Amino acid sequence: MALRQCAIYGKGGIGKSTTTQNLVSGLAEAGNKIMIVGCDPKADSTRLILHSKAQNTIMEMAADAGSVEDLELEDVLKTGYGDVKCVESGGPEPGVGCAGRGVITAINFLEEEGAYEEDLDFVFYDVLGDVVCGGFAMPIRQNKAQEIYIVVSGEMMAMYAANNICKGIVKYASSGSVRLAGLICNSRNTDREDELIEALAAKLGTHMIHFIPRDNVVQRAEIRRMTVIEYDPSSHQADEYRSLASKIVNNKKMVVPTPLTMDELEELMMEFGMMDDEDETIVGRTAAEEQAAASASAA
Repeated sequence: MALRQCAIYGKGGIGKSTTTQNLVSGLAEAGNKIMIVGCDPKADSTRLILHSKAQNTIMEMAADAGSVEDLELEDVLKTGYGDVKCVESGGPEPGVGCAGRGVITAINFLEEEGAYEEDLDFVFYDVLGDVVCGGFAMPIRQNKAQEIYIVVSGEMMAMYAANNICKGIVKYASSGSVRLAGLICNSRNTDREDELIEALAAKLGTHMIHFIPRDNVVQRAEIRRMTVIEYDPSSHQADEYRSLASKIVNNKKMVVPTPLTMDELEELMMEFGMMDDEDETIVGRTAAEEQAAASASAA
């Protein structure tokens, strides 16, 4: 099987890194050979696979060694559950420099050191999705990842971020092979959440590849720094991640998305009761003013 390079995007706090690692454990359990490249400055993309608080990052080790040229592949590449290879790009210290630089440095280093030449089936890039700028767009911009999955929920800002990421994919799709491969709904138990994300997916020209229900076993596994499949392999939630893994293996729907305008996104949210119909008369009015107006109309 040819190497498939997949990037997983999603707004901060959506459960992107947790979903990626649980998905990867499902793929590894099925016999796939995988590398995870953490592209988030938090460096938490591999902790459940490695059972560690945080993996040392390429940027940290390069700073200690003097430069990235002074590192060896075995310094940065660790092996965890299911023989998954793990790398964290890292970033500069907070407030100094562009965090995206770590992503660029890490991927270039891995390529030069032959990390992609092992008999890998999948590489997953776990990427910060609130900003589709410079370094964070690298997996899209430089054709590193051909398949983009977006972790989303039925919350307004998660959908807004997903739509923004689609705009980034469109920008680079014309000059390369990057495509949107689907939305993964990581449930927040909002009303009609599965229907809403299916409707969003349809408008974007893609599909909701899987709906992951909310389950406390995910948090119990995380506290132990483990994926659900390793911690409680017979649980229903473990089967959900296996199902997601199977769907990704068999996924053939790769599209250039059709992002929504802000008005279209708001219309969709209104249709599902997430937003009230816009009423220009209330814009800029305080609670006290609204209460006074309500009292006056009741009099």
